Parts: sequence; C-alpha cells; structure tokens
Amino acid sequence: MPRGFSRIVDLPEIAPVFPLDGAILLPRAQLPLNIFEPRYLNMIDDAMAGDRTIVMVQTAGGPKSLPKLAPVGGLGRITSFSETSDGRYLITLTGVCRVTLGAELPATSPYRQCRLQYAAFEPDLTAPEDDLAVFDRGRLMNALRSYLHHRQLDIDWETAEAAPPEPLVNSLSMALPFDPSAKQLLLEAPDLVRRTDALIALLQIDAADPGDGEPPPMQ
Repeated sequence: MPRGFSRIVDLPEIAPVFPLDGAILLPRAQLPLNIFEPRYLNMIDDAMAGDRTIVMVQTAGGPKSLPKLAPVGGLGRITSFSETSDGRYLITLTGVCRVTLGAELPATSPYRQCRLQYAAFEPDLTAPEDDLAVFDRGRLMNALRSYLHHRQLDIDWETAEAAPPEPLVNSLSMALPFDPSAKQLLLEAPDLVRRTDALIALLQIDAADPGDGEPPPMQ
C-alpha cells in the first residue's frame, strides 16, 4: 500500500481524473503512463506538488471533447516519475483503492476533478490472503493458455505460475487487451474471487471466437 493510505480517512476527498479508455488501475497494481498532453502535464505537476494522487477512469459516451465518466475508477499514487528530454513525463501509478466518482467540480483547471466516495471499496485497502483456498490457478492458467494461443501472444509463464493470486489476476486484468466494457467489468468486480471468475470467462469467450486472427496490441 502506498505510504499514508491505510484508512479511508487518509484518502483524498477530491482528486484529478485522467480519462483513458482501455486503462484501469486496481489496488496495489502498477500502471506505467507516458504523459504528453499539456493539460495532463499540468495535472501531474499539481499532483506532484500535493499528495501525488490521480484517478484513472474510462469514459461512458458523450461528446469527445467532454465525455461522460464511468461511475467507478481507480485511485493511484505516483510512485515513480521522470521527465524526458522532449518534455514528456514517464510515471508509474500504484493502485490505492477503487472509487465511486461523485460530483465533478466546476472547471478551474485544464483537467477535470471529481469528489470521491470510497464506502463500497474499503476492503481494497487490505490485501487478500495469498493462499486463497478458492483460487483455482489451474483453471485460470488453462484459460490463459487458450486465450494467448488464439491471440498469438505470450507471457513469462514461470513468473505467472509463481505469482500470488492478487498480483496475477489484477495484472492480467489491466494488461490484456480486452475492450473497455470488459475492462470496466473487471474493475468493478466486488472482490478478487469474482474478478477471477470474470477474467476466466472473458478469456474463454475470446478463445472460442474464430475472429480474424489479428491480435490487438498489448497495453
């Protein structure tokens, strides 16, 4: 857990939001980002001057210039930061807790900010036991093999087979190239057990689809 965020009362009531379809952030997982748009460079500057938190959120329709925001996002803390010679920021967000987005604040900055609600996701602040009796690693690995074969992708199998349940499931949920609606389903799964079930179902559905044989890019 990132430093200083072990209780709901420690979490910010308001935070900037970074709308990015196809990108979700789950607790204790890490998300690398390449920031180059001026408004989001400004957002990172302000976050670094404060508590280093931003919310990753997908969109839910509406005009491209100001899309609606999905109801649930992931609060993260900037745990790695560097600047490139051409002015981009390379950051890593470490997931703290999922959030329900409340009211959006009137625009006073080039980026958007929302009030945050945490009541539904307080268990996110405590890592689940690594030896979950209900975690069926074999079933997940079988579904993953079929999916990757279908998509002509590969992963480090030694690392995957040794990883604890939460890092394994959350990293796959974030990294595999599912569409935004599937990503949101994984993000909003109430707990790790149900996220694992949803992930396996998505892997099996994709592997069974004849498709066109063209694998999408990994994030």
